[in-house]
Amino acid sequence: MSKKPIFLSSERIKLRREHDPNPFPELDPWVPKKMTTSRNRRFFFVAIWGFGLYALICVGVFLFQRSLLYFPTDHPRSTRLVPWVNDGQTIGYCHETPSPNAVWLMMHGNAGQASDRDYVLEHLADHEALYVLEYPGYGKRDGSPSKSSIDAATQEAYRILRSRYPNTPVCVIGESLGSGPASRLATSQPPPAKIVLITPFDSMVRVASEKFFFLPVLLLLLDRWDNTESLQGFQGNIDIYAAEADEVIPILHAKALSETSPNIRFHVLPGGHNDWSSCDRVTISQ
Repeated sequence: MSKKPIFLSSERIKLRREHDPNPFPELDPWVPKKMTTSRNRRFFFVAIWGFGLYALICVGVFLFQRSLLYFPTDHPRSTRLVPWVNDGQTIGYCHETPSPNAVWLMMHGNAGQASDRDYVLEHLADHEALYVLEYPGYGKRDGSPSKSSIDAATQEAYRILRSRYPNTPVCVIGESLGSGPASRLATSQPPPAKIVLITPFDSMVRVASEKFFFLPVLLLLLDRWDNTESLQGFQGNIDIYAAEADEVIPILHAKALSETSPNIRFHVLPGGHNDWSSCDRVTISQ
């Protein structure tokens, strides 16, 4: 009987290598390095793809941000306000009173149109007039909304009322987004007799940074009203009405704004952002 040759383990490996140069690939010292390189490449491509997607989102938000901020409407509706016409153009809606004790210029929130704001009359003192500005691009007014166009329209409306009522106090109301252009009027000469801000913000950048914390708001935001800066130095009286459960502009922003001046009276209202119109604790009076 023939006997099988006996090989030592080292001899078996040598013999097998003659037929297979890499008989034990799992022991190949190069395999871990190749696997690491492959993983790095996959991570690199995933990172590039993720960064590209993020950049695309940023570009989209930058290009379309005003459609996310302004919600103009142009619809017919019954209202207790009448068109406010200047040089043949409707620039807002108003409630006029003969020989008013005070005149109020209102900048409304970011949705709707000026004719929607007749609910303000429930909070207005007797014998006081109300003029609600129509923003460019809202209602039937030409143009498109932006900080520059709204501020310009606000300044024009303020000059018109000052000219028409030279001996009557001209006061200002700012609702939500409208608190931005309303606060800007604090720097006018002469300044408003009084300012009332309802559910306002302190800084547009700060509000946007909280809502879009995943975006570089400081680089993207175009319309940057800063009410804290605008109200500094204003010597007149200011009333701020903040909604306790405000889901649009958290109350902490109105609270921070109220610390701008010792002339500010801070009022907390029950309910959410748009509930103030039905709250009898809001009084607009010179």
